[in-house]
Parts: sequence; structure tokens; C-alpha cells
Amino acid sequence: MEKAADIIAHLFGVSAIRYFLLAGIPFLLCYLLFFRKLTRFKIQERLAGKKDYIREIWHSMQTTLVLSLIGFAVLFTPLRSYTQVYRDINAFPLWYIPVSVVLALVIHDTYFYWMHRTLHHPALFKRTHLLHHRSTNPSPWASYSFHLLEAVAEGFVLVIIAMVIPIHGIAVMWFTTVAFLINVYGHLGYEIAPKWLRHTVLFQIINTSVHHNLHHSRFRGNYGLYFRVWDRVMGTEHPDYVKEYDRLQEQRFGRKATGLKKQIPPSPAGEGG
Repeated sequence: MEKAADIIAHLFGVSAIRYFLLAGIPFLLCYLLFFRKLTRFKIQERLAGKKDYIREIWHSMQTTLVLSLIGFAVLFTPLRSYTQVYRDINAFPLWYIPVSVVLALVIHDTYFYWMHRTLHHPALFKRTHLLHHRSTNPSPWASYSFHLLEAVAEGFVLVIIAMVIPIHGIAVMWFTTVAFLINVYGHLGYEIAPKWLRHTVLFQIINTSVHHNLHHSRFRGNYGLYFRVWDRVMGTEHPDYVKEYDRLQEQRFGRKATGLKKQIPPSPAGEGG
């Protein structure tokens, strides 16, 4: 029992440090040190207040504890015998570790989309997901700001991943870190995607900070986590998303830099050569 407590404490400590580093550094850069220089990158003009940040951090720590308990259950309890978690790093080729991380992200995105839509059902929303939506103008601190029941639902994906695909503990660590980084980007409150992204196939597939920010400000649509795929297939992508993204592009780079053509009204009849 004492050993279990030590492992849980270690998992929680590592996860908490990761939270404060990966959410804190972007917050420090965007909201404090370079706030004025990055104004044109800000998605919503207004700012959240200190009370919002404190609430987000408090609930994120609760979520971190829940996720640590789920991670402990998957990796260090008899539940592991029902999963495909493996310890021998040579049981699969080394290249499979990054592949398993990508597979885990794909599984997570599908799970998250349907779980997220379920939490928006009127019977569940006020009891669970509304807490996360109190961050109508999210900051990086909101990345893990969930109701306890939602935290359990969020973390349960690790159980599913571990049962569906073979995965090493190193891959689990990579997966949770990459997932959190992308989550921080979605809640950043700033759009930092490079300008070339807009006119690539990649833009049609992946989510951006604008994509998830729109979900927080409008409460409907854009339920996906990493990709636009499920939202587009199911018709739940917010109709203003591309327009909002282009508005940010113009705000950041100007019309010429974004490749957007300025609309020139036609000349009145009788004018011109």
C-alpha cells in the first residue's frame, strides 16, 4: 500500500510539473512578457481575470490527480494483465514506439469527439462540462480544467488505448505529453500557426487554436480534439470557423501575406476605359 502511494505521488508530481511547465511557459510568454507584441495574434480581444486562472489551475490539479490514478491503474495494478502494455522494449521494433503514439492520438481523437458531444447533452452539460466552459476565453491554464466526472471520462481513453493496441510505457509518456501540448495550443487564446498552413491539405485535416477557441466562445460545434475529420463528417464544424481563421490571418499578416484577395467594387456604368 505504501509503495502504491509512492508511485501515485510520483506520477502526480511529474504530471503537475509538466502542467506548470507546458502551460506556464506559453502563458508567461503570451500573457506577460510579450503581451503587447503578440496583440495581433490574440483570438479574442478581452482577457480572462486572475480568478479565472486560479479556478482553472485548481481544477487542473484535480484532473491531474485523477489522470495519475488512472495511469497507475493501467500500468501498475492487475488491470495491466487485461491490456496490451508491454515492458520489454525489444518486444516490438523500436520504430513501433512513435507509430503507437500516432495510433494512440488517432484513437484518442475519435474517443474525445464522441465523449465531448455526449457531455454537451442537456442532461449532462450543466452537471459536468459547464465547468470547463466557464473559460469562455480560455488560457493555457484551462487545458485540464474539468469537473471530476469529466476528468474520469477524459482519462478513461488510456484504458481503451492500452486494450486496443500494444503500447510501451515510454509511448504512454510520449502520448500523454504530446496530447497535453496540443491541448495547451487549443486553449492558448492565440493563433500561432504558420501562415503557409492555410493553403495546404494539412489545414483541412488538423485543428487550430481558433478552431477550439470558437467552441469555447460559441459553446456549439468543433467537438474534435486534434483533427477536423469527425466534425466535417458529422456536420458539426462551426460554420464560422474558416471565416474566423481568415480574420486572424488578416489580423496577423495582412491581406497580401495571407493570399486573400481584396474585394474591389465594380465601377459604375459609363466609367473606365
